[in-house]
Amino acid sequence: MSYLSRAPDREEAFRALYESAYADLLKFVHRRTDSANAEDVVAEAFLTVWRRFSEAPECEDDARAWLFGITRNLMLNASRGEQRWQALGVRLAEATVTSPSDNSHADLVSSRVDLGRAWALLSEVHQETLGLAIFENLSAPQAAHVVGISPVAFRLRLTRARRALRLLLDHVPRNGPPSPATFPEKATTP
Repeated sequence: MSYLSRAPDREEAFRALYESAYADLLKFVHRRTDSANAEDVVAEAFLTVWRRFSEAPECEDDARAWLFGITRNLMLNASRGEQRWQALGVRLAEATVTSPSDNSHADLVSSRVDLGRAWALLSEVHQETLGLAIFENLSAPQAAHVVGISPVAFRLRLTRARRALRLLLDHVPRNGPPSPATFPEKATTP
């Protein structure tokens, strides 16, 4: 009989698993990811375990393995998400390319740099909104479903994101790094 099946209630069984695995799980995450985010990853793993605790194996070793598997999947999902955001930035830069006969090479490089700077200054909400609409080619109802808002709210976000990008492109200095304090849109998330 395991400690999970001996516990009189769900909360006590969860607490027993938490106490027995927390330190080892934190070490596991520290070895595989950024140390600054390790505690957040472990907290998210235990939140997932709490939500799915009825699925936990009754054997202590199996429950620990299940917990480590959940944590690993969370780290993989976070890594894939980061890769998608980086790829989105690359695709955004590639989307601005026009034919070489239209512009000189220097103008193309300059516009890519300006767009990259403007993109970096956009809020995450604006980046996500533009990415879903432009790169993923989702309609407003589809994109709204992805982010969990109404289609009308998504269209409003898209309008604001486009306006913010246009303003940033019009005001990004060509020489030197832009100052985030100059652009209040970075802090604003509709």
